[in-house]
Amino acid sequence: MPDPLLDIRAIDVFYGDFQALFGVSLRVNAGEVVAVIGANGAGKSTLLKTIAGLMHPRGGDIVFNGAPVGNAPAFDVVKRGIALVPEGRRLFPSLSVEENLLIGAQSKRPGSWNLARIYELFPVLAERRHLPAPSLSGGQQQMAAIGRALMSNPSLLLCDEISLGLAPIIVRDIYARLPSIVGEGLSVVIVEQDIAQALKASAQVYCLQEGRVALQGEAHELTRERISAAYFGV
Repeated sequence: MPDPLLDIRAIDVFYGDFQALFGVSLRVNAGEVVAVIGANGAGKSTLLKTIAGLMHPRGGDIVFNGAPVGNAPAFDVVKRGIALVPEGRRLFPSLSVEENLLIGAQSKRPGSWNLARIYELFPVLAERRHLPAPSLSGGQQQMAAIGRALMSNPSLLLCDEISLGLAPIIVRDIYARLPSIVGEGLSVVIVEQDIAQALKASAQVYCLQEGRVALQGEAHELTRERISAAYFGV
């Protein structure tokens, strides 16, 4: 088998003296969608922050595209081709929609994602491009956050809680764009509490429980019983 695009090998991650991740391993192949599920506090967001360089493991390794990145700063991780869509969107409220998108292009990585492509993917952003970011609805802000990440032309897109606080119809609309994103050759890791949506969108699923991988497998093979046992630790 070819080497994975992302290979996380038994990482331990701490907040001060508190250990949040225990020996977590995860692999993402090129062009693959991987879902990370689990209850609140399971370590899902910590995992994405660590991949993105916002936190650094005390043990274990993170290898991306054949090179170690576990101790790389976040700006270097972005330049190498990893982009994070953070929980809560985190748009810059004083900037317009288009200015927020352009911030994503600061890494100047080559690729096909530009303003025109983002507006093609999310037409509503083109209509509102000159408006301040806070004027957007929650779903539109999520689209803008995804667009900002894509503007860095990543090889790996990390999406933290895409559906959080959004109406189901908006969530379905956003997930409907995922095949277009992956079709560009990107790999995607999604952290998602909507288990049904995670299983539908992904090829591989990892379930975290209290900072450990409780279950891993192909999405179409995992039963509700196995997921529930791993999710709740019963």
